[in-house]
Amino acid sequence: MRPKLQAPRGTYDVLGDDAMVRVSVEKQAAQILGRAGYSRIETPAFEATELFARGVGESTDVVQKEMYTFDDGGGESLTLRPEGTAPVCRAYMEHGMHKLPAPVKLWYLSSFFRRERPQAARFRQFWQIGAEAIGSDDPAVDAESILLLAELLEALGARGLRLRLASLGTPETRAAYRVELQAYLREHEAELSEEVRARIELNPLRAFDADHPGTRRVMAGAPLLTDRLNDADREHFAAVRELLDGTGIDYELDPTLVRGLDYYTRTVFEYTSDALGAQSGVGGGGRYDGLMEEIGGPPTPGMGWAAGLERMLLASPPAPVAAVPLELFVAYAKPERRVAAFRLAADARRAGHAARVELAGRSLKGQLKQADRAGARYVAILGDEGTALKDMESGEQRTVEPDTVMHHITRGFV
Repeated sequence: MRPKLQAPRGTYDVLGDDAMVRVSVEKQAAQILGRAGYSRIETPAFEATELFARGVGESTDVVQKEMYTFDDGGGESLTLRPEGTAPVCRAYMEHGMHKLPAPVKLWYLSSFFRRERPQAARFRQFWQIGAEAIGSDDPAVDAESILLLAELLEALGARGLRLRLASLGTPETRAAYRVELQAYLREHEAELSEEVRARIELNPLRAFDADHPGTRRVMAGAPLLTDRLNDADREHFAAVRELLDGTGIDYELDPTLVRGLDYYTRTVFEYTSDALGAQSGVGGGGRYDGLMEEIGGPPTPGMGWAAGLERMLLASPPAPVAAVPLELFVAYAKPERRVAAFRLAADARRAGHAARVELAGRSLKGQLKQADRAGARYVAILGDEGTALKDMESGEQRTVEPDTVMHHITRGFV
């Protein structure tokens, strides 16, 4: 016997009630984001590798260690998308969306791929809901984006939510700060973890995320980017906070907040959930005003976020799942009535009713048991002497003409 095949490590199958829960989340996202003017977009599962190397940043863990990259057989390097913002920006440029009124608002629910160690609700193939608003640098775009993710998380009932907020400034501000932070880290290099020491030149800001005790002690005294913001950066961040304060949303200022992608500028934020333990991140994002230029477009501001579907569901109580109620189960007493039964079920579905027909060759007794297990409200039994229609709630049964079955299940036995 051949060995049994299983799903690859870091992936999983979506079955039954879980699939219905995801449909419910998708509907809620469509409603919440649609009300704010966001349109659905879906990009290809793989893109040119250069899109992520240039857009996400070659110094990031995503590009250096986590991407699934392959040759397409014709000499072109392709990568399974590890994140959604760069592909959306590529599509924005490719399809001339700059001609549309700004900001252009887009949202997606897609699968993404990263080669990282699987853990609770973190997989190598995972799903994210994301939203991007492109073309405006107004602080109101930042505030609205943050509120929309809050609304979605609240609609799902996510528990123990905390919103962390910071500003990374402009690329020029961050470049100057980066040099200062690198010098500080070199002064304390002996106290840092090996991983942080290796990243001093490439990505020193990631030291703020380290769990290593010695590194954390060093970072407690590190210079902070929020103290180095220029006047324009401070004014932008103050305007974002003023708008958020006006809505009454709670947030924490966290000057150590660092997102894992290089394209972020100015406002960054993250939602965490106390229900998730140490790996508490649910979703977040920020402004990326320089990303479009990095991938070959004109200067174009943008703001967006992504939230892991698996993380959101883990942070939320189990959602009640309501199966589609079965209105009609069509059974038949003899094989020669099978064609008529099949046609009746098909006609009922065309008319908008939830209907099923026997498909497993059961006896009539077995068919009636299956109808009961499936929760059918009515059962039509096609026999030699006509069609018997049974109300499974009341137990009432009567003989009806085959072409009146749908009339009866719509209006009862009237």
